[in-house]
Amino acid sequence: MKIAIHNAENGFHPRWVKYCEEINVKFKLVNCYDNDILEQLKDCDALMWHFSQSNSKDVLFAKQLLFSLDQAGKIVFPNFNTAWHFDDKLGQKYLFEALDVPKVNSHAFYEKEKALNWIENQKFPLVLKLRSGAGSENVKLIRNLDQGKKAVKTAFGSGFEQYDPLSNLNEKWRKYKLGKLGVIDLIKGVARFFIKPNYAKVMGNERGYILFQDFMPDNKFDIRIIVIDKKAFGLKRMVRENDFRASGSGNFRYSREEFDERCVSISFDVANKMKSDSAAFDFIFDQTNNPLLVEVSYGFVKEGYYQCEGYWDEQLNWFPGEFNSQAWMVDTLISRIKEKTA
Repeated sequence: MKIAIHNAENGFHPRWVKYCEEINVKFKLVNCYDNDILEQLKDCDALMWHFSQSNSKDVLFAKQLLFSLDQAGKIVFPNFNTAWHFDDKLGQKYLFEALDVPKVNSHAFYEKEKALNWIENQKFPLVLKLRSGAGSENVKLIRNLDQGKKAVKTAFGSGFEQYDPLSNLNEKWRKYKLGKLGVIDLIKGVARFFIKPNYAKVMGNERGYILFQDFMPDNKFDIRIIVIDKKAFGLKRMVRENDFRASGSGNFRYSREEFDERCVSISFDVANKMKSDSAAFDFIFDQTNNPLLVEVSYGFVKEGYYQCEGYWDEQLNWFPGEFNSQAWMVDTLISRIKEKTA
């Protein structure tokens, strides 16, 4: 048995390597950007690659490579069921609707006139989202009809830029004042005000569609639950001051008492329906306190979860203490390899 791991110093890769060393599983470091990557994989049973939506090269071909290998019978992480919807809020709209899961309603339009006719009869505020973006990037509150019409005209005109330099700089400044960001990172934020990141250049403006979500008032936090290998863990993310967004706030809570376990139960159910190897679900609550799904992702910033106090199994039994969720990903692949070669 040999597992190929993309050779990167960030993301999940270092923990995958360390865990393989600890359990004496053979692995091979490969470069998924190389033209001969398929040749590099010939002597391997599986490939693991934590690709990112903020890496311009990953945006171009990561899904295409992984899903081609998946279709050809190679075991990969993430596979198609786990990641086809990653960083694609349009895809997630249809996924949640098709699976008939409790969700915040989303409304997508691909024709300007239909969007304008629809928005004339809506109650405000509404939440405007681009199909891609993490940490509350590309998420805006539309407060009235005039703002809604302007957004529609932009969507079917010049389009929305993938990267909002002013919003990014304001977020850097907010975190700097809270002591969550150093001077160097703040300076980088100022530089980013003038220099567009590569992924935004590659992807270009978002146009030709518009996506709204219903606004759920009075949410002071959201809950993120991650399901991997029939285990679940999470954190509570507090909403920014004078804002409605929690993702990316950097203000987390971890105690088990902070969680509504209905979110955990729903997460297990939806992850099973999706046949996902790794699913990070975001929940908010409606005005009758029912948990609703907002988004799903296969990946997450691992450092944010080191302080988790334990995890649940599918029966909602609680297991206190430290754990290694990246090890669970490797264990899942090892099980698949053994099933395939049995």
